[in-house]
Amino acid sequence: MERQLLVLALGMFAMGTDNFVVAGILPGVAGSLHTSVSLAGQMVTLYALTYAVMAPVMAAMMGTWPRKVVLVVALAFFVAGNVMSASANDIYTVLFSRVLAGFGAALFSPTALGVASSIATPGKRGRALATVTAGLTAATALGSPIGTVIGGLGSWRTTLWFVALLGLAAMIGVGTMMNTIPRATPVSLRDRLTPLGNVSISLTLLTSLFAFGGFLMVYTYAGLVLDRVTGGDGRVLAGMLLFWGVAGTVGNLLCGWLVDRFSSRHIVAVGLILAILNFCALPWLSTHPVTSAISLVIWGICGWGLIVPQQHRLVEIAPSAAPLVLALNNTATYGGLACSAVLGGLALLWIDPHYLSIAGAGLIVVALAFSQAASRYAHKPNRRAANQRTAAASRP
Repeated sequence: MERQLLVLALGMFAMGTDNFVVAGILPGVAGSLHTSVSLAGQMVTLYALTYAVMAPVMAAMMGTWPRKVVLVVALAFFVAGNVMSASANDIYTVLFSRVLAGFGAALFSPTALGVASSIATPGKRGRALATVTAGLTAATALGSPIGTVIGGLGSWRTTLWFVALLGLAAMIGVGTMMNTIPRATPVSLRDRLTPLGNVSISLTLLTSLFAFGGFLMVYTYAGLVLDRVTGGDGRVLAGMLLFWGVAGTVGNLLCGWLVDRFSSRHIVAVGLILAILNFCALPWLSTHPVTSAISLVIWGICGWGLIVPQQHRLVEIAPSAAPLVLALNNTATYGGLACSAVLGGLALLWIDPHYLSIAGAGLIVVALAFSQAASRYAHKPNRRAANQRTAAASRP
């Protein structure tokens, strides 16, 4: 099982690297293809939006396919998209190829998480999900910096060839090691959509949307938020974000261990409260290297550590529809990413950049409210069932 989980984590690592590394190569893309950085920036938007929109659709449409086939096909689309990007001679081909790569990622990620959940024993499900998700968080900590360095040694095309090779390695791994994947139980499209009417699921998804909107808003504009400690030096900023990414990877693995021992909703609540306090203090903590580092550790652990308990909550609520609800959670997460830059840009029209984290904290407060509401709704059916059993037992 461990080798299968690592192969799935490699695929997630490739897709996370593809998502986060593009921001570092945008000037090179724009200069090479004689376009504006603004238009080249739509590479990020199209990848994230395709991922967000198509993940639940493909989970519903291909839920009855053999999951090994789905994983291989998804990785084939992903590799083809990056090969096309690396070979393109105009920006519009690049933008189309980003949609293709995003489609592959949308198909792969929820399927991989569903497989991880199904092959793990019940007491180790949290750690299995954390192992696969660690590929995504490790991409932030390692994949993006490595890809940027490779691009510096060659060009932006070299970076995308590197991402394509990562996807190809994952595809070969899936093809050779994933021979014992349990088939998913056939579920009709109507039945797959039924969980969307569950208030608890909807509130849990809104928790992910608003939480990652707040977390990634500050990441998007980290250069402005942290400029007093970086002095505008991009190398210092890159080092600090690397530190943040490593903390996020640790947080993800830590929460995978915690959810097998404690309630997921309590872990989410504690993490969000710590994140709110940290972001409210960040305008003052970000004036000194030591306090900035402490704040980045808390931010990384709370932010990326949120993913696994959220996934665990959704699987507990709707175990028979795990691929769909996990796909919807990916949609919420990437929806938060896609919207974070827009919301942060609007906030910067009104506030000093150093106080942007307070706006992010406001979104996380909304996420906490949705999370608490989700917990209350999740327990209502249990109370109702208990009352019915008590009433039945009291009848003569």
